[in-house]
Amino acid sequence: MKQVRIFAGSASSALAERIAAAYGQSLGDLTLQRFADTEMGPSFNESVRGCEVFLIQSTYPPAENLMELMLMVDAAKRASAHKVNIVMPYMGYARQDRKDKPRVSIGAKVVANIIQSVGTDRLMTCELHAGQIQGFFDIPVDHLDGATVTAPYIKSLNLENLIFASPDVGGVVRTRAFAKKFGAEIVVCDKTRLRANEIASMQVIGDVTGMNVVLVDDMVDTAGTICKAADLLMERGALSVRAVITHPLLSGPAHERIRASALTELVVTDTIPLQQENDKIRVISVGDLFAHAIRNVVTHESISSLFV
Repeated sequence: MKQVRIFAGSASSALAERIAAAYGQSLGDLTLQRFADTEMGPSFNESVRGCEVFLIQSTYPPAENLMELMLMVDAAKRASAHKVNIVMPYMGYARQDRKDKPRVSIGAKVVANIIQSVGTDRLMTCELHAGQIQGFFDIPVDHLDGATVTAPYIKSLNLENLIFASPDVGGVVRTRAFAKKFGAEIVVCDKTRLRANEIASMQVIGDVTGMNVVLVDDMVDTAGTICKAADLLMERGALSVRAVITHPLLSGPAHERIRASALTELVVTDTIPLQQENDKIRVISVGDLFAHAIRNVVTHESISSLFV
């Protein structure tokens, strides 16, 4: 069996430490040199020749962290690593997965091309904005399910009259899959946007009177949608509203909106580190999940239970 080496990018060092510890080894020694103009150059301080290398880095903010990760892949390939695997808990640009209006890019496809162009052998990620993005790649993609770690927490609350809600029509499939783990029904918050991150109107499709509602989504950015949905659900007679989100981008006024909203709590994972404390936010780690996936990839065992 090939030796395994796990390295962390600068954006995911804390999560990488958890993954490496759960896997049963320490992180590899990597230096990221920065020039005065912020140009960067990673270098491995130990041999990776013939090794199975795993590079852990979420690409948020996307551009610089993606560039750092690509340089890490290139360095590992030039150092004669046997295989170079990217562990990207959060994939930036995944929201740009199609042409929804004329003359726009498909950012997710561009990122897929970049990842493959540097010689990446495998991508391991979690909760893509759209599962079809896997089809943009011609290398193996392990698409892990954030619900694997968040659903057990919701079950531990033993909530009665439980119902799940999608904050928009596009998230119905994700919400239905989550609700299926509980044998529960779903409702939908149908929204209309004026522009990105700005909602014009929202309405609830379904009855939530006397119910404990759990909103389900893949990411929360400025928190405008999730907070408006929570407030609306409470107005429609819900007993409580929680939200389960895999990727906590939490940009701009997000924290203030969450604190002021009707949300009882926001359950997130550590695919992206929180930039500030928030009493309403509970973080559940995906460290064990990724360590399990890495171990099964190395030993050529199935990981389907982690994303089905």
